[in-house]
Amino acid sequence: MAREAKVAYLPFLAPIKRELEEVEKVILEKISLTYQPLAENVTQLIRGGGKRLRPALAILASKFHPADRGKVILLAASIEMLHTATLIHDDLIDNASSRRGLPTLNSMWPSAAVVLAGDHILAGAASLAARTGSPRVVRIIAETLQIICDGEIRQIFGAYGWPQDIKDYYYRIYAKTASLFAAATEAGGVLSKAPEGEIQALRKYGEYLGTAFQIVDDVLDFTGKEEEMGKPTGSDLRQGIVTLPVFYFMEDYNDSKLLLKALNARGEERGEAIATLVELIRNSQAIKLSLDKAREFVIRAKEALSIFPDNQYRRIMLELADFVIERKI
Repeated sequence: MAREAKVAYLPFLAPIKRELEEVEKVILEKISLTYQPLAENVTQLIRGGGKRLRPALAILASKFHPADRGKVILLAASIEMLHTATLIHDDLIDNASSRRGLPTLNSMWPSAAVVLAGDHILAGAASLAARTGSPRVVRIIAETLQIICDGEIRQIFGAYGWPQDIKDYYYRIYAKTASLFAAATEAGGVLSKAPEGEIQALRKYGEYLGTAFQIVDDVLDFTGKEEEMGKPTGSDLRQGIVTLPVFYFMEDYNDSKLLLKALNARGEERGEAIATLVELIRNSQAIKLSLDKAREFVIRAKEALSIFPDNQYRRIMLELADFVIERKI
């Protein structure tokens, strides 16, 4: 039986918890699917866990200058709905059976219904962005969705191959994760009418933070506990995806036969190769090197905030950067 998950707000986000709860309400009100059984599953997915980091970033980024609270809530809800829609589509593409310990939509519903449910949520995100009254915010949301889709296409056609260019890896994680973090912080700055230099600093913070977040996510795919992660270790390898720990591991492990088996063999042989490779990488320097790289991006994220005053929201953003490195899930 799947565990019941719920949103887990981080303690240091307490100063904006009420706003995050308003975001949740806006999202749930925006889901207007009329086929009730599917609507219930979509609602369960939205309520089913996560930390709401992306809407939190939009809210925090708006705090350095006066901003219309209602418009910021709409932006934050739009960001989270876009994120949720991409997760629905990702799970379908990956044929994933669970996320955060809950069944995925594609494990319960036909593919056509899942695609349309994801599209419905994307349309809701666009509608909320439009209600902010900011053409720039709408453009940021639209362009970010294009980037996410392009990254997913690149990942599909780059899967199962070796050798790969590490530059392609960094583009993929920018497209997959960092672009939405950057959109959240940039758009939050836009709604606060911050000077352009500050808006760009906020965007850089989001981009660097998102890059670090995804690198840590890729590390946890080797080191995390399945019951906490809600998915088996080595999930990326099972999808034919090569991540930073693999790149670092292969710098010292000169024989690519095991990796090629993990990517391309079939049946039991492939499963054994993945299990062996996961164990080797978990106990190698590749994990430390990957985390060191994530820390470099966290440092750059913090440096981007140096132009802002030392207030509680800047301190929360600095603490959030530390959390990204320290998290276990």
